[in-house]
Amino acid sequence: MNQTCLTFRDLTLGYNSHPAIHHLDGAIRKGSLTAVVGANGSGKSTLMKGIVGVLKPMAGEVVRAPGVRAAYLPQQSELDRSFPARVVDLVALGLWPKRGMLGRYTKEDRESVSQALMAVGLGGFEKRPIDTLSGGQLQRTLFARVLLQDADLILLDEPFNAVDAKTVGDLIALIKRWHGEERTIMVVVHDLDLVRQNFPETLLLARRPIAWGETRETLKPENLLRARRFHEAWEENAPWCEPDEHAHGPDRDHHDHDHDHHGHAHDHHHGAGPRAA
Repeated sequence: MNQTCLTFRDLTLGYNSHPAIHHLDGAIRKGSLTAVVGANGSGKSTLMKGIVGVLKPMAGEVVRAPGVRAAYLPQQSELDRSFPARVVDLVALGLWPKRGMLGRYTKEDRESVSQALMAVGLGGFEKRPIDTLSGGQLQRTLFARVLLQDADLILLDEPFNAVDAKTVGDLIALIKRWHGEERTIMVVVHDLDLVRQNFPETLLLARRPIAWGETRETLKPENLLRARRFHEAWEENAPWCEPDEHAHGPDRDHHDHDHDHHGHAHDHHHGAGPRAA
């Protein structure tokens, strides 16, 4: 029987009373490799923040299996590159879960940092200021930090953006290595060809789950079209719990969901997630 790493129970996430994700139910299997895809603004980054606990749910919950340690790599755009730090400083942050904020930086730690940098193709980069790195070099540095965290659950938000093709290939190889080590990995990805080639499972979002499961099934044209239509029809500033059920116009002429008295769309055929067992 497969163990469950994460469980979503009617999860709704958003900002300032505006929901970005509605009613996500399902489970992420331990040891699974899942791509999270969807248009800009479909809730992908919001979901990652909700899983790691940066964002608290508006409703429902994310349940992490006991003892699961998470590593989270946000988008590069969220990192302040002007901060006067060296590569070694950024990578060594991955030691915090073991050392704590004030733990001594030992010889073994230095060796671990050097080995992590070697693993991402940046051997000898320890003293380089981070503001001198290319996009690909910075992403390799961030992957080295994740390597040091030695986490059970790895969450990567658009790790292939602003990155050269060689780096993408090397990062994919690292992700596959982690997958081979039975770690649970979720990756926000834009390139659907990359997803088809490298990710066994996919969650397709359009502010709600449109399809979730085996990648070839999830990325069928009809699901992609449905996601696009739902996303385009969504009123960007619709308030949460809009009392008028017609306020959430997307797909209301379809019969594969209904609305509760708050006007939320419940889809009964999609978004249950791959079976956990």
